[in-house]
Amino acid sequence: MKFDPLDYAPSTSLYWLLFLGTSSALVGAWLFQYVGGYPPCMLCLWQRIPHWIAIPLALGAALCASGRMLPISRLMIAAAALALFVGAGLAGYHVGVEQKWWLGPASCSVAQTSGVFSDFREGLSDVRVIRCDDIAWSFLGISMAGYNLLISLALAALGLRLALNDRPES
Repeated sequence: MKFDPLDYAPSTSLYWLLFLGTSSALVGAWLFQYVGGYPPCMLCLWQRIPHWIAIPLALGAALCASGRMLPISRLMIAAAALALFVGAGLAGYHVGVEQKWWLGPASCSVAQTSGVFSDFREGLSDVRVIRCDDIAWSFLGISMAGYNLLISLALAALGLRLALNDRPES
């Protein structure tokens, strides 16, 4: 027996679930940053961009998920799913950097500074480099990037399923 979320909840509820899921992922990142004291690296910041794109698309899709607006809603949810698939790709890349499977961008390992060399030397004591290849936090052996990969993939799959739904909305 195959599980189909559309058999158990009205599609409009699942549109809201996608909106709340991607919003919660971004709020969780902020909580880790501002409450937990885990400053993000450059790859972490890049992973937030797809959520920023998916949030208004999922909200718009949820608000338009009935009647004549349904085709627009499905287009918006498909765009949100695409953004979340891109986010999952970025998260997967970050996991690979953390696991030392490949190198990350130079911005994750070298302090970004400007000015003359003396300014550079003076500023080094104040610069805190957040490395992309260091795992700052993990639970059950999965890093924050790993959880973002799993969450983004699940939400993207839900969005794709909603976009391809051929049943009438309830």
